Amino acid sequence: MFSKSNDKSMTASTMNKSTRPTNSVPSIISSDVTITGNITTLGEMQLDGTIEGDVRCASLTIGEQGAVEGVVTADKVTVKGTVKGQINGRNIRLEKSAKVTGDLFHETLSVEAGAFIEGKLTHKTNAGQDSAGIAKVTGAKPPEQKTA
Repeated sequence: MFSKSNDKSMTASTMNKSTRPTNSVPSIISSDVTITGNITTLGEMQLDGTIEGDVRCASLTIGEQGAVEGVVTADKVTVKGTVKGQINGRNIRLEKSAKVTGDLFHETLSVEAGAFIEGKLTHKTNAGQDSAGIAKVTGAKPPEQKTA
């Protein structure tokens, strides 16, 4: 009745960076979900709920009801909701309903009229790169700048 199977199909527990399908569907966190802890995925994420922790993914869209309290690290970040914490991304887009309290490290930045930003904006080359470069940016505070 119970025997080992020769089925070599991938399951969520056996997938790793090198075997993750390139055409996987986005992860969706609905508005009634609250997650406490860090989230990491190699793919795309749509957030309409709340995450209390750091988020690392290839592409993140935070819906109008979505909220993150922690560090966001992604190649592409679109914010329609709320972020309290640092955002590290190659391409960051803040739509009119966005409310961001924290520093932004970006290669390209787009801000619609009506978006709220409280923090420093810092242009970085390879800001969203998932390599040692992102490790240097993640969680780091920008150097203090002296004013005259």
